[in-house]
Amino acid sequence: MNDLVEAWRAALAEELPAAMELRRRIHADPRASGDEEDTARIVAAALGEGERVAKTGRLIEISAPHPGPAVALRAELDALPVVERTGVEWAAKTGLMHACGHDVHLAALTAVCRAARRIELPRPLYAILQPREETSPSGALDLVESGVLEDRGIDTVIGAHVQPRLPYGVVSAAPGPVNASTDEFEVVLHGLGGHAGYPHLLRDPVLALSQLVVSLQQVASRRIDPMHGAVCSIGRLSAGTAANVVPNSASAFGSLRLMRASDRERALEVLDEIVHGTARAYGCTADLRISPCEPVLVNDPALAAAARIWLERGGADVDVDFRSFGADDFAHYCGNGVRGLMLFVGLGETAGAPSLHGETFLPEDAAVGQVADALLAGYLAAASDLEYPEAAVTGL
Repeated sequence: MNDLVEAWRAALAEELPAAMELRRRIHADPRASGDEEDTARIVAAALGEGERVAKTGRLIEISAPHPGPAVALRAELDALPVVERTGVEWAAKTGLMHACGHDVHLAALTAVCRAARRIELPRPLYAILQPREETSPSGALDLVESGVLEDRGIDTVIGAHVQPRLPYGVVSAAPGPVNASTDEFEVVLHGLGGHAGYPHLLRDPVLALSQLVVSLQQVASRRIDPMHGAVCSIGRLSAGTAANVVPNSASAFGSLRLMRASDRERALEVLDEIVHGTARAYGCTADLRISPCEPVLVNDPALAAAARIWLERGGADVDVDFRSFGADDFAHYCGNGVRGLMLFVGLGETAGAPSLHGETFLPEDAAVGQVADALLAGYLAAASDLEYPEAAVTGL
């Protein structure tokens, strides 16, 4: 295994300059969720066309020298509807932007997989170029439900994501839940509108909605065990067209996030209770629509422990506690006979924006190599297949 790692890392070092150029090309010409064909074609030109999955995605066989369970490395194809303000020459100018680091992930995956083709691997390797991570319906869910992972003998999927909330040079390999589940919801309150000067004759849905936004915070603060946590956020409100007219209806759009799968049913019951109870208190009625998005992302503990060893052997500082209430459809890969591991690669203050999805978010080119190292460690964790990895450090 040591010879394998040494050869792979040497080949990876030779691939990184081209991968950084590929990253800039992808970044300058982003594609929206569901319209990623051009991006997939660019990456497939470097790795091979592979098999079309989830409409615009690809599943590409990298190396299959031995029978047995395969490992897949996953990267996301889509960009966000964000106007870029980075000021670099290769900035996107189309109203779309790789503000979540998917350009970095794709370039890193390409470098690792091209390097892998120069050596003999102990387990078959596939590359997943996945569409629609940023929207629903999820590209990962489509891919899983198609049965292609089972058909190709893939029992492990590895992902890596840049993360400015972690210090630069730190990689998180935390076991268990690391990203929250998310359900999006829409509430429409129906009242009786009319002249703003005669409120006693009306049933004001705007007033009811204002109270509802505050009351919904009880879902997290008073109804879910704080040791596990929940987040209920309202992202958009809509009501009325004039200052002196109370409308007949008002609406809110938000998301509910939980870190423990068993809390989800209870939280949705509470959401329904608060919505309809608040509406009745103000003489209104309510419509509530729930759109399920992603489950809790749960890292396989044995994979996380083994990846920690390989990361440390590669010189990385490893964190085992980082978790966030962000959501990622990578969660769909984790379960039903497939082990999943999502690693987070720290950017600290080097990315230009304090958080993902920001208009000035721009990881340095060096992040391509850091994400590549994380993906490599993930594969090695799966390939070494150590039930008790801490006891096998000296044998790696």
